[in-house]
Amino acid sequence: MKVQSITPAQAKTRVITPDDMVSCNLAFIDCKLPGSHLKQNYSFIGPGVTQSSAQVVNIPEPHGFNIGAAAMPKGVTNNLHLHFTAEVFLIHEGTWRFRWGANGENEAEFSAPAILSIPTWIFRGFTNVSKEETCGMVYTVLGGNNTGGIIWHPSILAAASEYGLYLSKDNMLLDVNAGDTLPDASQLLAPLPPEEIAALRHYSVAEMRQRAVTGDERRWSADGLLDSVLPGHGGEIAPVIGYGISQDRHAAPAIVNPHGFSVEWLRLAPEHVVGRHLCPDVQVIMVFKGELEVTWNQAGEEVSVIAPERSVISVPANSWRKYRAVDGDVECIITTQGDQRKRVYWNEEILAKARELNRCLDPDGYVAAADLLPVTARKAGLKREVMPG
Repeated sequence: MKVQSITPAQAKTRVITPDDMVSCNLAFIDCKLPGSHLKQNYSFIGPGVTQSSAQVVNIPEPHGFNIGAAAMPKGVTNNLHLHFTAEVFLIHEGTWRFRWGANGENEAEFSAPAILSIPTWIFRGFTNVSKEETCGMVYTVLGGNNTGGIIWHPSILAAASEYGLYLSKDNMLLDVNAGDTLPDASQLLAPLPPEEIAALRHYSVAEMRQRAVTGDERRWSADGLLDSVLPGHGGEIAPVIGYGISQDRHAAPAIVNPHGFSVEWLRLAPEHVVGRHLCPDVQVIMVFKGELEVTWNQAGEEVSVIAPERSVISVPANSWRKYRAVDGDVECIITTQGDQRKRVYWNEEILAKARELNRCLDPDGYVAAADLLPVTARKAGLKREVMPG
């Protein structure tokens, strides 16, 4: 395994702060419809499903998933459409009403902080219904490097045409009123036929509710990371989608169907750290509360950056890193590429200090009391702890 070192210049490009985020208000075909024209769309990691060539993508490098966001004032709606790959909503601010079904006939509301995974191949839309007059923020994680775009509900395509907006067959926006040439109808994206819409799977409100985890429903584990037992450490993990980096053998994510990535919460008390470790899979951290310091590389070559709330941080595969809560409590979401359970390798200093406190990894890679394991199990556990190569 070849370790990737991060230079100071690279570290700066891998942190997207709120000041680095560039919105686009012409990203989708519903951008001029009343009630939708005030939404702002962002593409942080990859282009996502934007239909505008003007959309700024902060980090185009493939990660195995895309990450973006929608900022929408109270009352503003994102209209019915469907995705081909996983779409996960990470609610950072506000209360949101989600609709789904052939005509958006089902609905449920979720408030920050909450995570909702809506299945592929069903129509969905959402509206900011916050009590406060605020511009809410929802992050999204989309499966795959190439999402394939989206399909809009036929009613939205028809309404958009009244404003001179159409979609080409390659799913890009055409604005006749802005000077785009309207091609022959055969070159436009055709609406999904009624019989195909009728054949889409139905999800009840109860079924969709099982695909959501609210802030109160997070199941935090103090044993999710080997270094949590060390003084000044204590990072807590709350799995949500798939088997991420948690090393707690009792970890039970609420959503386990394949997404192409895992999603879990990480919580740190003020000035506490997650010690130096390495993950072989690319990760992205979204800071939902507080300020997080990310330090790359081994001791003597360290490069640090401070990520304020709302920041998005791209962490390359096979890079050493550690995290610290800079000012107050920190809560962030870690998205890791792949459906498999992830491996985490700790540096020798962390491993040695953990053993002094009777903590190690068992042969399956879970945190265990060292004195409970027979010698054979300890040796097998050591193979899980030591990074190959």
